[in-house]
Amino acid sequence: MTTLQIVLALFSGGLVGLSLGLIGGGGSILAVPLMVYVVGIGSPHLAIGTSAVAVAVNALINLLGHARDRNVKWPCATVFAIAGVAGAAIGAEFGKAVDGAKLLSAFGVLMIVIALLMSLPRKGGHDPDVHLEAQSARRLLPPLAGTGFGVGALSGFFGIGGGFLIVPGLVSATAMPLLNAIGSSLVSVAAFGATTAISYAASGLVDWTLAALFIAGGAMGGFFGIRLARHLAQQRRMLTLIFSGVVASVGVYVVVKGVLG
Repeated sequence: MTTLQIVLALFSGGLVGLSLGLIGGGGSILAVPLMVYVVGIGSPHLAIGTSAVAVAVNALINLLGHARDRNVKWPCATVFAIAGVAGAAIGAEFGKAVDGAKLLSAFGVLMIVIALLMSLPRKGGHDPDVHLEAQSARRLLPPLAGTGFGVGALSGFFGIGGGFLIVPGLVSATAMPLLNAIGSSLVSVAAFGATTAISYAASGLVDWTLAALFIAGGAMGGFFGIRLARHLAQQRRMLTLIFSGVVASVGVYVVVKGVLG
């Protein structure tokens, strides 16, 4: 990598971390287009594999904090993640088989969809005591496993964390509160990212140096994002809407670039 690419990689990772710290999600969806269009990684497959590594590590870092605050519903999160890992493994194999240009165009469409989902108010469930056990297994296992597999497949195919899909998936499957869904979702984000990263790494489609730079930049960006969020707590909704607009705009750019070649 050139010196300029190293600087751009740190800067791009910082943008991802800043958004994660500032609004609590969504930044990972920008990792692939940043790697392709800003850092200058020529292969969309290499960008997806590399971003999956960064997504998994960042999720693990954030999971530690939520676990410490007891926000994770471990049995529900584990079932969702296990089913999702199977989906992510299958999705990653399909993703590697798709032409890079077509995959990038489809990724742009996904960005637009996720931007629309981000613009909607997040809603939590009404059951803070939900717990997966023998008595509730018949009711909770099917929706947890089914939704987990579907979200995991999408995550593996595109190499994204999928937090904005996992959170509503957990809420709809269990009716757990939003804070528990956010904390529990990180188990799946880390697991899906690791599964996708392993699959792409086995095919030689991970740039480990770039991944390390993104993680380092993300840590710095997250540090400032969290502190900035404290000062802009009242504007969190507005910030989310602005960020969703940015994601949608980048998605449109990616689609148009793919169509026009």
